[in-house]
Formats: sequence, C-alpha cells, structure tokens
Amino acid sequence: MADILGRRRFLSSAVLGTSATVLTATTIGSLAPEALADPVKLDVEAGAPDPNFVEGRITGIAGGLLMVTGSDRTLNQIHLTKATSVWKLRPTTADAARVGDGLYARGVRMPDGTLAADAVWLNIVNLQVHITSIGRDVLHLDHHGDRIVGHVVSGTTAAVYNNTPAVGDLSLLEVGRHAQVIGAWRPDTNEVDVATVYAAA
Repeated sequence: MADILGRRRFLSSAVLGTSATVLTATTIGSLAPEALADPVKLDVEAGAPDPNFVEGRITGIAGGLLMVTGSDRTLNQIHLTKATSVWKLRPTTADAARVGDGLYARGVRMPDGTLAADAVWLNIVNLQVHITSIGRDVLHLDHHGDRIVGHVVSGTTAAVYNNTPAVGDLSLLEVGRHAQVIGAWRPDTNEVDVATVYAAA
C-alpha cells in the first residue's frame, strides 16, 4: 500500500491532437494550476488508479452532472456543486463547463460510482516550448515540432522570469528561448489561452 503519494506526474496524454500534454491535477491542493499540494495520504495500491480522480473529455452535461469519457474510454459521472472549485484559465464556476472540454477532477467516490468533485480543472495544459515569434496578442510556440498558438489574455496572462513574482509585462520574452506555458486549451485546435509563461529574463 502506498501511504503517501507525491504529486502525480505533471504531464499526461496528448489532448491538443498532437504530442502536447495536459497537466494532471490529482494532488493539487490549491485551485491555482501552479500551486502544488503537499503529498496526500491515499489508500491506493502502488501503481493502481486513484478512484477519486477522473480525467477525460466532457461528453454530456445535465444540470450539475458531467458525463466524462476517459482517455481509456471509461465512462464517469461527476457531480458539481456550489462547493466545487473550478478552473478554466482562471478560477470560475461550474457554468463554464462545455461539452468537448478536457477535464481533470478530484473528489470523493459515491456509493453509486459517481464522483462528487471538490476540484475540477478544464482544458488545463502544461507545455514545454520554444518561442518562435511574438505578436501583439499572441505567442507562436513550438512544442516538440508541433506549432501551438498561445493567445495573450488581457488581465489574465502573466509572466514569471527567473522565479520572480508573476507580472503582466511580457516584454522580456525572447524569440528562440525555452519557456513553460500553463494555459487553457481551445478544444480541437492547436491554440491555448495563456495563463502563465515561465521564462528566463
């Protein structure tokens, strides 16, 4: 039995229709995508799936119930309540969920097999990229040979340079440099809305 499970691997299966990866949020305590919780005690066999974690795409919505098809084709139903924390580029409400959204959720498995979610992350991505060009409100990115369009969202997009506090000034980003981008995928496209860019100044 694994008494303490560290943070799950950050990168998971491709969701951008390319080799891009999605951030898993199973043990993230804060809703902020950058905030990683301390290890969490789980009564789960080492290597076994966490029954209180769901990933996949939303295939149906009925009130506060989300129908989700996992990457392994597993069907799940997720209850959202007023107490459920929801992230979609920024903290938001359950009303932001749409059919087709990618989803990571953690919560408590109910006796009927549904998951009562305490936190849901919609379309969240964590990408290691090269910046290939910079436009007025867009970053053109290369992710292992795949072209990604990163949209700068006024009032939301921030940059972190050399582990300093996040700022809204993106002027120190440089073409040709490596960066890490956390953002929200625009389903079925190669585009993301950028929440945070981590780069060296």
